[in-house]
Amino acid sequence: MTESLSSRSDRPDLAAMVVPLGRALADAELPVLRRHGLTMWGYVVLSALAAEPVRTQSALAEAIGADKTRIIAVLDDLQESGLIERSPDPSDRRARLLKLTVKGRRVRAAAQDGIREREERVLALLPAADRRGLLRSLRVLSELGREEFEAAVEG
Repeated sequence: MTESLSSRSDRPDLAAMVVPLGRALADAELPVLRRHGLTMWGYVVLSALAAEPVRTQSALAEAIGADKTRIIAVLDDLQESGLIERSPDPSDRRARLLKLTVKGRRVRAAAQDGIREREERVLALLPAADRRGLLRSLRVLSELGREEFEAAVEG
């Protein structure tokens, strides 16, 4: 009987490997974010708005997994810093539309460049083929929808 890679007992569980790595990567981002006047949540918001330029506050909170009442302070800070604009939604005056300002795009891009520099130092520890494979695999797994992921987990 052939043992599958996922059933082998000679490796830690995926979460046991990925979670500490994720924490270490997030910690490594903090000095870069501070240098650009951003918090982690601020960077998450700017990145989400760069991917989809105009969102309601509610849709943004759902997309990034944030509590919509708690994200208001983050949005206030970003707006006060001139990184985002909030305007009333013409179709629903109670809702606010969000978009990056030119300064917001510039700050997000600069922060991302700094983060990518640090990531490249870590990735350089791997052979080039492994690095490409890791990045390709992480992209596929990170783009799974919740239902797709749960279906895979449940079998």
